[in-house]
Amino acid sequence: MSRNKYPEETVHAILEAAMHLFAQKGYDGTSMQDIMDKTGLSKGAIYHHFSSKMQIFETICDQLSRENVQALARVVRDPHMTAPQKMKAMFRTALANPNQDFFISTSPSLLKNPRFLAAQVNELYTIVAPDFVQPILQQGMEEGSIPVENPKELAEAIMVLTNLWLNPLVHETDEAGTRRRCQTFCSMMQGIGIELMDDELVERYVGYCSLRDKLPPSQQPAE
Repeated sequence: MSRNKYPEETVHAILEAAMHLFAQKGYDGTSMQDIMDKTGLSKGAIYHHFSSKMQIFETICDQLSRENVQALARVVRDPHMTAPQKMKAMFRTALANPNQDFFISTSPSLLKNPRFLAAQVNELYTIVAPDFVQPILQQGMEEGSIPVENPKELAEAIMVLTNLWLNPLVHETDEAGTRRRCQTFCSMMQGIGIELMDDELVERYVGYCSLRDKLPPSQQPAE
């Protein structure tokens, strides 16, 4: 594959290969040589487009985040759904999105790299919570369907809980523990009139527990 004649195809091949390797082996467990072997590209061809493994990883995260934002935006802007319907649709859209599997599987790497973790948490606070969750909560307050106070803070709490606390790869949790966390989260949300999770979505979180056993030792979450 010529990097000069087909630059877009080359970049795509690098990102696709790297995304698979990062999900399988983790960021730290993936080397540039691994990416070279999987793509069949030379070191020079890869470095022509990316200055480092970190830039490749950041590019993948940015690309997946943009796709997620577009999907969430469609839910927020839907004029036919009530706020509770939007909350449930947004949660399902985010969790059922194949991109979520990548973020979940690379969570241990994020935790071990402060830069990556800080970027993820910052995105929750500065983009997802204020631009997508908070507007829905405010709509619910206006239409009387979600009787909550402090929508900004509640939006932040929901995002931190769903992206970090419920993730069994952030801190080791078995299937029973994950179900208890999901049950606790659902009870908390129901207490303020919000239904977010059904049995299917709970099982999706539980399913992530099986990913832990497939991770190399360097990727294992803390006990």
